[in-house]
This record gives sequence, structure tokens and C-alpha cells, in this order.
Amino acid sequence: MLRRRVIPCLDVADGRVVKGTRFVDLVDEGDPPELAARYAAEGADELVFLDIGAAPEGRGTLLDIVERTARRAFIPLTVGGGVRTVEGMRQVLRAGADKVALNTAAVADPALITDCARAFGRQAVVVAIDARRVPGTEARPAWEVLVRGGRDVTGLDAVAWAIRAAELGAGELLVTSIDQDGTQSGYDTALLRAISSRLTVPIIASGGAAEPADFVAAVIDGGADAVLAASVFHRRIHAIADVKRAMAAAGLPVRLAPGVAA
Repeated sequence: MLRRRVIPCLDVADGRVVKGTRFVDLVDEGDPPELAARYAAEGADELVFLDIGAAPEGRGTLLDIVERTARRAFIPLTVGGGVRTVEGMRQVLRAGADKVALNTAAVADPALITDCARAFGRQAVVVAIDARRVPGTEARPAWEVLVRGGRDVTGLDAVAWAIRAAELGAGELLVTSIDQDGTQSGYDTALLRAISSRLTVPIIASGGAAEPADFVAAVIDGGADAVLAASVFHRRIHAIADVKRAMAAAGLPVRLAPGVAA
């Protein structure tokens, strides 16, 4: 059984790591390279670096910060934000990323997923999906895709888009619940299960983590292959080791950092 991954997320705006609630009310959380080094030392399996201003501002990824971040953390690094072309993905990979997350650009031009997968291998292509529950669907939940940092509604059904993205060549999906993001009320396991039950590509759960039990639920109830969080790690509410202990105690295979007892 593959080990479940624990992934801190660096949401970067104006060169700094920030965190908000439901994509707004952003608060400064620190320097990307410094946080990357800290998380690598604390046993993170991977890192996700999201340049959250790139799509709304219509610019490319902050490559200099990506490069400085990659130099400080010798664990896999996924970078998203501002990649709109195969050449743009190439530049991000050259800056030190191992994988690139496509979001707004992939919705606008789905063929970009296939083009990038052909150029670099599908294992390097992550499609990020920001999903919000459709009002009035409580009895039979449905979710819609938003882009440009949660600013624009696309009309796409999140589950249908996830299936299509995988068919087009995505090697992994990063699924964020906008409703849960920053609320520390737990992952949207119904959203995760709706997608994971239909696909075999790995799913990264994002949005809402508060307690170690939430990470366990994302895997057991939501079917996630990896769990991502930001504020609970940035603010030292819980350590990566705490999360991994809880996951191991629940019978989930994880990579424990040296010196950390299960």
C-alpha cells in the first residue's frame, strides 16, 4: 500500500506566504524559503507552492522565489500559479519544481493538460480544482469549479471536470474545498469521495484541516491519497509529526521522520 503523504502548502502573494479564509482576508505567515526549509526538516513528504496572485494579475509565476524555495527544501515541490503554456511549465521546472499545478489556464484551454503531459510526463502534471458546493444541493451535493483564485464561476461540475482532467493527462489532482478553506472545520470528505470513487489518479485533499483526526478522515472517508494544509502548520497548531502519528495509529502507512515514534 502506498504511503499517504502530508503536504504543507505555501500560498504566496507579493513574495510572502499568506493564509486567509475562503480565499480572502489574507494574513502574512512568513518567508517561502524559510518555511520550506522548516517543513522539510519537520518531515513533510512534499511541498506545494501556489502563486495565488499570478492568475488574477495575469502574470507568470514568480520564478526567483520558486528557485530560492527549491534550494532550501530537498523534497518534491509542486508549483502552481501563472502557467499557461508548455514553455511556462518548462521554466517552472527549470526553477526547481518537480511538478506543476494547472488551474485557471487548464479550464480555459483543456488541451494544455495533454500538451504538458506529452512534454514532461503526466507524473509532472497536477490539475488543481477549486470547488464550491452549489447552493440548494444539500440532499444530493454538487460542486462547481471556480478559477482566478476563487473569483470567477465557470459553470463546470467539479466531479465531471476532475474526470476529464484525468482523461486529458493529469497525473494528480489537488482538490480544494472553497467552503472549508481556512475555516478549520475539517475537509469536505463528501467532495473528496465523489471524485476519488470515480478515479484512480492520486487525489490531494485541501481545505479545512484543523485536527489530526481531520487528516485521517480525508483518507479513510474521502479516499484521498495525500493531505494538504497551511494554517495549522504555519501557526504551529499541530506539527507534521502529530498528524503522521494519528495517521499511523489509524493504520495508514506514512513516512515517519527520524526520531518520531509511531
